[in-house]
Amino acid sequence: MDEGETVKPMENTILLVAHKADAKFLHKRTKSFTLSAKGEFVVDGKTFNRAAMTELVRRMRQAMQRANGIGLSANQIGLPYRIFVARVPDDTGSYKLYTVVNPEIEKLGAEKVLLEEGCLSVPGRYGRVSRATQLTVRGLDRNGHPLKFKAWGLLAHVFQHEIDHLDGVVFIDKAKDVHEVPTSVNNSNSKNQSAK
Repeated sequence: MDEGETVKPMENTILLVAHKADAKFLHKRTKSFTLSAKGEFVVDGKTFNRAAMTELVRRMRQAMQRANGIGLSANQIGLPYRIFVARVPDDTGSYKLYTVVNPEIEKLGAEKVLLEEGCLSVPGRYGRVSRATQLTVRGLDRNGHPLKFKAWGLLAHVFQHEIDHLDGVVFIDKAKDVHEVPTSVNNSNSKNQSAK
């Protein structure tokens, strides 16, 4: 980062690509967690016991929900860690919460769809992004247990968007037809975006 520029982690504020230091940070691949012999998460010289990991997830979910998002990666709040949270409606309209540590895409379906996306780190801008309609993601839950998800539709789209974040890719890096939506329209539609 340039002298005088800093990223302030975990203030429950979302980093914005419009800010030079934030954009630089958001375009870096995040660091994976390892598990200690005690089953604690370790990353970047820091240890997260169960209580610390629960608090990290709680704060990430809180930041996501305050911003009316449906997904949030740790780097969007200034943490270089490989973890994301998501809150996606199911077929009945009920919201399900997801937390995935060290997510990796194991398999992408061949069929793709072009959907409009927005992003909490790029407020007011939207664009169409081509993504697989189905995928398999593996990772760990917040307790260190292995996870494997088969996802399709909106959930698959959100998972791909968040994993892109963790890989240092912001949706506008790959979107087509990027356009701005006035703030008043943006606020009224923020919960209806394909991925955030």
